Parts: sequence; structure tokens; C-alpha cells
Amino acid sequence: MVDPTHFTIDTMTGRLVLPEVIAADGTVETTPLITADHCDTVVLAIQPPAGDDSVRPTPGATAASLRYGVDLADAAERCHAKGKAGECNVVSLPRVHGRRNASVPWDGLARRIILLGIGEGTESDIRTAGAALWRHIDSDERTVIDLGPRTAPEIFASFAGGLFLGAYRPKRVTKTAAETSSSPQIVMLSGRHRLDSLTDALGAAQTVATGTWLARDLANTPSNIKTPQWFAAQCEAIAAAEGLDITVHDESWLADRGFGATLAVAGGSANPPRFVVISHEPVTAGDGARHVVIVGKGITYDSGGLCLKPRTAMVPMKTDMAGAATAVATALVARRLNLPDRITVVVPVAENAISGSAYRPGDVLTTFSGATVEVTNTDAEGRLILAEALSWAVAELEPDLVIDIATLTGASRMALGDRHGVLYSNDDETAADLEQAASRAHEYLWRMPLVDSYRAGLESSLADIRQTAASQWGAGSIMAALFLEHFAPKTSWAHLDIAGAARAEKPRADTAAGATGYGVGLLAQYLLLSAGREQ
Repeated sequence: MVDPTHFTIDTMTGRLVLPEVIAADGTVETTPLITADHCDTVVLAIQPPAGDDSVRPTPGATAASLRYGVDLADAAERCHAKGKAGECNVVSLPRVHGRRNASVPWDGLARRIILLGIGEGTESDIRTAGAALWRHIDSDERTVIDLGPRTAPEIFASFAGGLFLGAYRPKRVTKTAAETSSSPQIVMLSGRHRLDSLTDALGAAQTVATGTWLARDLANTPSNIKTPQWFAAQCEAIAAAEGLDITVHDESWLADRGFGATLAVAGGSANPPRFVVISHEPVTAGDGARHVVIVGKGITYDSGGLCLKPRTAMVPMKTDMAGAATAVATALVARRLNLPDRITVVVPVAENAISGSAYRPGDVLTTFSGATVEVTNTDAEGRLILAEALSWAVAELEPDLVIDIATLTGASRMALGDRHGVLYSNDDETAADLEQAASRAHEYLWRMPLVDSYRAGLESSLADIRQTAASQWGAGSIMAALFLEHFAPKTSWAHLDIAGAARAEKPRADTAAGATGYGVGLLAQYLLLSAGREQ
């Protein structure tokens, strides 16, 4: 039996100490920080050729060539460097033999140089470069980075954001506790920009990345540990640590208030459901402050219920509460950034398991709103718990906007793969703002239509609405969104289906295999933009 104390918020928050990234005045031409006494590695940016066969050194790389007395452009050519975003080429300069009384131009300077490709220097390229760089930082000593003229606050934030995300490694379940390894200090040279604005940008990037790390840790936790009770307890610990208000409701509360769908989904499990509400109340709320509710799907494990999933499809289902993890992490980010909007996170938490008490296809469930649902697929449980959470939020919280986020349908992944979330909304302005935030956060969205004529596919002869449409209708992601819209009437609402983007089957530059934490950056950026701030 695995000891659940190996996976508590105490150990998680200890893991949420990201690499130290700071801004410092100067350039590689003048800074004293690249001497061998202070630094192990110097990172210099290069770009792809522009009309000839040679990569383009940035001004920082050119200045380094003069200071080091080495033709770094020639070194890049010998490494067959192309300058594409994320490409890293290591140049190790030799020492002079100890018996010879001789010197070299780089005496006293860090001897390890990384030529880092930044592509065309866009924010996306810079973020990719930052994520890729982490794999090549192999020392506990200081690393100094000169990106040349690209040192605006938004560039610093993009680079550091990529670096932070690339540094994440999932927590492992092992016989003995893993040793805490030290982390190198990363220094980014400011060039011509003001140090205070760059420091602020780095701080915001670190806060968002901390939220993403938390979401990844929660989603990656094995489901034999991550019961609904465990998840609720972690939420309580997070809220206490961050000064957030929290209420956790149990199965009795759900039964007293008529949450028939949530109780049905949880009915097959030995682990009872929970209903978590976390609130960020701004210290100072401006005249335009809104009440934004974020609802996250919290299925701690999804077997598919009686409509059993195939074996291979079950393996990643510990991450079926990635939406809930993102919602909770967003509350942490909102608190640390002191966002002016009132933000309430609502997380229905349950396990979809199999037993004699599991709900069945053909059942008719009465939901919190009073609407009845004909069950047609027990593996479409996420929309049931989300529907009741949406109904409750609209009725009890009177929000200005409700956003739900969920690993909801395989259809969304089939449509857009694993790098885009799917967006639905009944409000064009909200949809446009979310798309803008997604682009700024590099967590991309594609808006899909709420097709009015498809609503006929959810008509039921037994209940007010069918859980899923008959197979001939297709459009599984759209049908799920239409079902949820039914439970958010007369409210500005957006639905993010992140079934593809929430998981990475293989490691990428900015994430290990497993949960990606997708959505934390997007929602944080959306809230920052709506507050008139921008990371």
C-alpha cells in the first residue's frame, strides 16, 4: 500500500520551489557575472541565416566573441548550428596546460558557452528556447543569459515561462523519499531595459508557472492515492497556505440539495464525492471588478463505469481531473497576483467506478436544477457533474461569467490534437478575450460552434434531456457543449474542452510526459487582461 503522506500538499509545495531566475543589469560585454568565480555557463542567442549560409549571432553573441577572443560565429558553423528555436549547441573552451606559463583570451571567464537558437525571436520562439535550454543546464552553478536586444518584459516573461515549465519533473512513488536536489541560479541580463520592469515580469511568470506545476502535480498523482477526499484535503491545505476561503461539502450535503447526477456518478465507488468551493476575494476591487466563476471537472479516476473503457484508455485516467487541478491552481495564481476580480472556483469531485451500485445506461437522473437526464453512456460522466456544478453556481453565486474547464471528450482531441483546447461560448466578447489570452499564454484555443440544429440530438422521450446524442449525430464535442449550455441559462458562459491539451503522451520541451497543466496560463492571462494588466 502506498503511503498517502508521500503525496500531500506539504511535499507538493516543497516541490513548487522553481529554479531561481533573476534579472541583472548589463550585457555580456560588461557584466562581471560571467567570470569563472561567479558563473559556470554563458548562454548566447543566435538566429537562422538571413540570405546566406551562416547563422546570425545576436549583438550579445558578437560582444561575447570580442570579450572571449573567439569567433563564435565560426564555432556555430562548426557545430552545424541552424539557429532554430530551441536548438542548443555547447562550446567548451579548453584550459591551458598547467605546466606552461601561457594564457588564453578567455582566462578567468566561464568556459562553457551555449549557443541557443531563438528562431525569429518571436515570443513563441523565445518560450520554446527557454524550455529547451533547461535540459542543457547541468550544473548547480550560476548560468548567465544574454538574449541580445530582446530583453523587453514580455520577452523575459516568455523565456522564463518556458524555462520554468521545461524544468518540471513528475513526482515519483519510490521506496525511499527522493533527495531534494539543489537548483542553479539563472541570471538574465537586462540590456537596455529597466531592471524593475523585468523583475516584475519574471515574478509574474514564476507565479503562473508555480500554478502550472501545482496543476501537474495534482493531475499526475496516482488515483489509489487521489481519492475525492484526498483531493479535497489538498484543496483545504492550499487555501490555508494562500489565504483563500474554502468550503468542502460532503455526500450528505449533496443529497440534501438534490445533486442526483453527481451522486449517481459516484455511486459505484467506495470513495464518496466531494464538492469544493474556493474563493479569492480581492484586497481592493475596482469599479469594473466582476465575479468570475471557474468550474473544473474533478473525476479522480474514470473507468468508464459500466460502459467500460478499453484497458489502454484507462491508463491515463488519473488525469481526468486536470480541469479541477487547473481551476484550483488558477485560484492560487489569482491570490498571489492580487487580481481585482472576485473569483470563485467550484470543483465537483467524484470517482467513476464499477460495482453493483454503479449507475446504468437507461437510468433517469434528477439534477440539482430539477431537470432530468436520460443516461445513455456511463463514460460521459464528466458532463453530469459539471452540469450540476454549473446549475448550482448560476443559482447560488450570481456570477458575471462562468467558465468550465474539463477533459471532456475524445472527440475534441481527434479534431484538434494535443496542442489546442476547444472553446465554446454563448458570448462573442468572452470568446474573443479568451482567444487573445490563449495566444498570449501560448496555450492555444480554437473556437467551435454551438450548432442550434444539433440540439435535436439531445431530445429524450424519457427525460428533459439526453446525456449524449445518438451515434448518427456525431459531433461529440459539440454535443457535450450543448448539453452543458442547457445548465447555464441566461449567463455569460464559456466551456473549455481540454481532453487533448491536458495530457502529453511523450515528453516535450515544455513538459514531461503526463499532465501538462494546460489552462493555468490561459486563465491567468485572461484574468490579467480583463483587469487591464498583461504579463
